[in-house]
Amino acid sequence: MIYWNIFMAFFIPGILGYGGGPSSIPLVQQEVVEHYEWMTNQEFSEMVAAGNALPGPIATKMAGFVGYDQGGILGIIVAVFATVAPSLLLMIALLSVLMKYKESPYVKNLTKYIRPIIAVLLLVMTFDFAKDAWLSIGWISTLIIMIGSYLLLEKIKIHPAFVICIALIYGMVSTLF
Repeated sequence: MIYWNIFMAFFIPGILGYGGGPSSIPLVQQEVVEHYEWMTNQEFSEMVAAGNALPGPIATKMAGFVGYDQGGILGIIVAVFATVAPSLLLMIALLSVLMKYKESPYVKNLTKYIRPIIAVLLLVMTFDFAKDAWLSIGWISTLIIMIGSYLLLEKIKIHPAFVICIALIYGMVSTLF
């Protein structure tokens, strides 16, 4: 029964939490603190604070924490699945509709207009990251990381995971000097 309760505690906020993880925090609090009484408000706020300090989506971090606390490893699996299941099901449904009408001129035009928008959003994000890096580590280190990453990824064809590790090591070493 605990796994069903864990599932419901995170599936319902996953359905109703339109806007992503931050919008589901009050819904998860209602389920975890008020409905099931697995935590106090103080414990919940500490969990959210710790979760915000870690990288990744807050909804899955909350699910993992509460799932493990209430049901161990299987609890984590159930809670995280319940968190992503609404989006997963909706994506499968939308993709099946999209695949059914993929030859439609409306669908073809839709994808033709979405690609440039995504490219612009990625470009804006890149400029924001570069500006933040420029301000925090300086322009020399920022250029070294940018040019080095480009060369490693595009010219030498190293896997992105290795490039990220190299950039992290460079960042750690450069802060020492």
